[in-house]
Amino acid sequence: MSPLRPESKAQLNFLFTGFKSLTSPPVMLLFFLLVYAQSFLLNAAPSKDLDPRWAEFAAEKSIDLDHQNWQLFLDKYVIFDDQDQSYMAYEKVSEQDKLALDNYIDYLANLAPRTLTKKQQLPYWINLYNAKTISLILDSYPIKSIREIGDSWFKSGPWDDKVLSISSRDVSLNDIEHRILRPIYQQASIHYALNCASYSCPNLNASAFTLENAQILVAENARQYINHARGVSFNNKGELVLSSIYKWYKEDFGRTYLDLITHLIGYSDKALGEKLRAYDGDIDYEYDWNLNELN
Repeated sequence: MSPLRPESKAQLNFLFTGFKSLTSPPVMLLFFLLVYAQSFLLNAAPSKDLDPRWAEFAAEKSIDLDHQNWQLFLDKYVIFDDQDQSYMAYEKVSEQDKLALDNYIDYLANLAPRTLTKKQQLPYWINLYNAKTISLILDSYPIKSIREIGDSWFKSGPWDDKVLSISSRDVSLNDIEHRILRPIYQQASIHYALNCASYSCPNLNASAFTLENAQILVAENARQYINHARGVSFNNKGELVLSSIYKWYKEDFGRTYLDLITHLIGYSDKALGEKLRAYDGDIDYEYDWNLNELN
């Protein structure tokens, strides 16, 4: 989940500092071009663009994936508040458990995805994405937001960094989400399975995704997210406020207003569903990139 909004104080301080240092028109022009490009990238959402090299699947299941180490990690460090929103206890993760997490990631990365069936690959990629995201946070912890890390000049997040090597190919988190999962499975609800380590993200599920439970967990996460204020809410003016993921990935959730509302109603409880059916106003979008941990 990689689109970003340029609200970071660090970025604003950089802009003001850079502006004060400008001494000539050419430098000023270059500076403003860079600012414009950064602003565009921060608000852009990657489109789903299949990388055909990952569109190979085994015809039949020949191996069973072992997610035990991932499940043990989740059991120990995922916590929930009274509204069933999940958080990660980053500060409590021991060196031993961080090593076990990285060993699990290496275990998945050393498998050849093409030896797995299409149904097996769905939990494979989801677990790998979520586990690697947590590992990247822990590598830089303590931080306030995932946007503080990354190899790019503006450090706007790690999503485009090639952080994995799979089948002798360098792979980024964006590759997994936008060039594998979204185009292969064509399932809007996949967005609810991926956690970007931020408050407004869908839950990091307390159960590892498996061949048997993947679709069940995706649906559970969708219901929890849509019936929680960080996904769908109405402000004190009665205006509908949605998570920005519904704007960033409009092509997945439905290109029309009716498509989107229909999607939301499909997972809403009775009260929220009635409010959505009756609503015909504008939509506001919000997203909180603070780290998904309880202070």
